[in-house]
Amino acid sequence: MDTIEEAAMDTIDAPAHTELARRVQDVVPLLKKNALWAEENRRLPEETLTALTDAGVLKMRIPLHYGGYESDMKTVVDVISELGRGDGSTSWTVAVWSISSWLVGLFPDEVQDEVFATPDVRISGILSPTAMAVPTDGGVVLNGRWAFNTGAQQSQWNANSAVRVTPDGVPEPILVLIPMSGLEIVDDWHTAGLRGTGSVSTVATDLFVPEERVLPMGPVLQGHHLSVRNADSPTYRIPFMPMACTTATATALGLAKAAVDAFFERLPGRKISYTEYADQCQAPLTHLQVAEATVKVAEAEFHAYRAAEMVDTKGPEWTLEERARVRLDMGATCQRVKEAVDILNTASGGSSIYHDVPIQRIERDVQALNLHGIMHPNTNLELYGRILCGLAPNTPYL
Repeated sequence: MDTIEEAAMDTIDAPAHTELARRVQDVVPLLKKNALWAEENRRLPEETLTALTDAGVLKMRIPLHYGGYESDMKTVVDVISELGRGDGSTSWTVAVWSISSWLVGLFPDEVQDEVFATPDVRISGILSPTAMAVPTDGGVVLNGRWAFNTGAQQSQWNANSAVRVTPDGVPEPILVLIPMSGLEIVDDWHTAGLRGTGSVSTVATDLFVPEERVLPMGPVLQGHHLSVRNADSPTYRIPFMPMACTTATATALGLAKAAVDAFFERLPGRKISYTEYADQCQAPLTHLQVAEATVKVAEAEFHAYRAAEMVDTKGPEWTLEERARVRLDMGATCQRVKEAVDILNTASGGSSIYHDVPIQRIERDVQALNLHGIMHPNTNLELYGRILCGLAPNTPYL
């Protein structure tokens, strides 16, 4: 695309929130059917990718002038949490693709032209700067390795972080945009949870990245960017971390709903072994368990949607406390989801340990999310508490 006018020609009408939600609800049965295959093969099946594409899910965080939807945060949480009801790995992969698609909207417009020329492009990404970028004429040369690169094998582009040393000798984190064809895939994703995400490691070896595909990380975290076309879009006038954290939180919420579905689908007619209860649903213990789990899911939902509402309504100016509160909401959501799923998993009986029973996979997926460096409840509670106590945050990721 050579002009803004030509780019605008590709603008489409985004579906209404209710329409996109309906499409995703229709996909959930397929995700449930394919979840075991995804876990065993450590990637999403092509049938799932086709269904996600047809439903328009991959367009949620692509700019309007490239045919995307620029969906608001509430819609994103609705969609990704609904995907989580079907399969946690699918939900998490879509969350990463959505966050990374948004990131590309911060790059110069000519870079976006190249990336978004591929319809329904899939972009993976890593925020941890575990590679080195050496300045050279016209860009940087990358060397390093990134772990946990979700969906990398099924993506066309990768938005990765690295460290570049400035002319005055100061290390500076940067964001680099790389075609997947330039990276080596290390098939090391052998894990207990979220196996279907295919979060393999990737390696760059003497890889040249042109300057236009390099952004300093500091401005990125603040939501500042080099795009002219996206400059006035509300979608791109929010800080990165609140957007990314809220997006990721939706997967945890979806897994809680999946656990509720999985438990009640198996409840009718199940007995409690070695007791007189021929029907588990008659036991007072079961009543207490499902009620407590339901309360915790509702609390998780409150925190997830409180964060979404803030992202949708706050605008570009955020205080440290407000940024940390989104991290708090993410941690609280993960904490409550884990507690709810633990209850339902405990109540599911010995037969639930079989590989084809969903609750055990949901439990492992939730555990994996709670161990994530950004999502860990304790980390986020401590961060918010520091700020309430008048201390500076101990992380730039706010």
